[in-house]
Amino acid sequence: MFVTPAFAQAAGAAPGGADFLIQFAPFILIFVIMYFLLIRPQQRKAKEHRDMLKNLRRGDVVVMQGGLIGKILKVVDDNELLLDVGDGTNKVQVRVASGLVQQLRSKGEPVKEGN
Repeated sequence: MFVTPAFAQAAGAAPGGADFLIQFAPFILIFVIMYFLLIRPQQRKAKEHRDMLKNLRRGDVVVMQGGLIGKILKVVDDNELLLDVGDGTNKVQVRVASGLVQQLRSKGEPVKEGN
């Protein structure tokens, strides 16, 4: 008597596995696109930067993150470099953290130890 015909009809089938996948397919697709456009290239760039830092040697010209440009005089250890940032007769030596090297400008010939 008080029940409308809409409520009196049978309820739809319970949500199954196919409905669940269809609902989450856009989220899965967005994640896959984000992985290939953002995450994967960033990981590749980080790996190239680690390899560059590992292969730094005496005589290389590098650019630091602060904009300082210098030639590596000595690789103190894995974490420190000794840079020559002077020009001409001015010899200015600076100790810097090797992790702050942003770019390798040119691979120089290593200076002989006897000189």
